[in-house]
Amino acid sequence: MAQVVWSEPALSDLDAIADYIALENPAAASALVRRVFAHVDQLSSHPESGSRPRDLGGARSRHRQIIEPPCRIFYRYDGRTVLIVHVMRAERLLRRRQLAR
Repeated sequence: MAQVVWSEPALSDLDAIADYIALENPAAASALVRRVFAHVDQLSSHPESGSRPRDLGGARSRHRQIIEPPCRIFYRYDGRTVLIVHVMRAERLLRRRQLAR
C-alpha cells in the first residue's frame, strides 16, 4: 500500500474551492470535500489508477490525475508515496507552473 500525502498547496486549493461553493451551499461544499478525500484515499490501494493528463504530455508526464467533479486532483507516485500536488476546478485551464509549487 502506498502512503498518501497532501501538499500544503493542494490542501489550500481544495479549501478555496470549498469556500467558494459554501457561499451558496455549505452542505454541498462539505459533501465535495468528503468525496475528494474518499476518492484520494483509494489511491493508497491503487496508486497508478489515475490517468496521465493530456495537457501535461500524456504518457510522458510524471503526474497523474483523478476526477471528482467538479475537481481535478493531480498527484505524483514514486513507487511508495502518492503526493497530492494540486486541486483545481475541472473547467479551468491548467498551467504547468501550478504543479511546480
